[in-house]
Amino acid sequence: MSPELFLADLEAKPETLRSLDVGDAWGFVRSPAEVLLLGMGSSHYANLVAAARLRAGGVPAVAELASSDLLPRVSAETLVVAVSASAGSVETLDAVDRIGAPFVALANRPGPLTERASRTVWMEAGEERGGVACRSFQHTLALLLALESRLTAGPPPPVGLAADATADLLSRAAHWRPRLAELLLGPSGTHVVAPARRLSSALQSALMLREGPRLPAVGCETGDWSHVDVYLTKTTDYRMLLLAGSRWEPQLLDWTGRRGSTVVAVGADVAGATETLRFRHDEVDDVRLLTETLVGELVAAHAWIEGTAAVSRRRPGTSH
Repeated sequence: MSPELFLADLEAKPETLRSLDVGDAWGFVRSPAEVLLLGMGSSHYANLVAAARLRAGGVPAVAELASSDLLPRVSAETLVVAVSASAGSVETLDAVDRIGAPFVALANRPGPLTERASRTVWMEAGEERGGVACRSFQHTLALLLALESRLTAGPPPPVGLAADATADLLSRAAHWRPRLAELLLGPSGTHVVAPARRLSSALQSALMLREGPRLPAVGCETGDWSHVDVYLTKTTDYRMLLLAGSRWEPQLLDWTGRRGSTVVAVGADVAGATETLRFRHDEVDDVRLLTETLVGELVAAHAWIEGTAAVSRRRPGTSH
């Protein structure tokens, strides 16, 4: 894993996303009785949102951790989609073996999963040389939105708009990133909050801070925050990255305001926020879904680079 290469992977997001053709990625799929999405980590985060959206669109769908001992039964009419960027997740391989049914692999490169799959949908995210699933996460979401479009006759995912939004954030990062890092990287860690329909963004953003710079970070859903996370605002230097757009924000902001917590809002103007970051096309909710994790990713990449440099300076014999 390399922080510099991770940053380079992020900077290549717009170009790579623009090259993704989601138009006929799922053209082979007919209306299934239900959909089962399997994956681990980032893949599961994307699956959670995709399954919820499919259910809201009238398609029975569930997202399961591939490591679960309680996988559902499937029928010949179930569309099973196993998601793994590396095509090598041992838990996902074990899950498809246990289910014992034909499945579609959603992967970024060939591997054991694609070898066992009846069909493969390619993420086309390119090689992530930094060792962190970032572009593949964005492409996973885009392709799962395309599956939703296929099964519900809904609009196609706004891939072009998301590429523009991503490019916009990158072009201005030197101006907003240092300030947001100062506000968000506190002594008690970082908390990322998002609406249920974009919960993947909160979970993935927190993971980026844990995986790269090894900083404490957790993700939470906006409404649920008032039931599970609010308590820490009373006892810690609480720093929140609020991915805006939930109707449950007022009660959250009441608590953070009374307790002097730091709140950085992204994607909308939020009354009471310490700082706000907007980006191109953020009025389109699916653009937010496909774009907003870049904020946490860029903060994580630079914190990782700076942390690695600090460790090198502390090592005996290292030149200053």
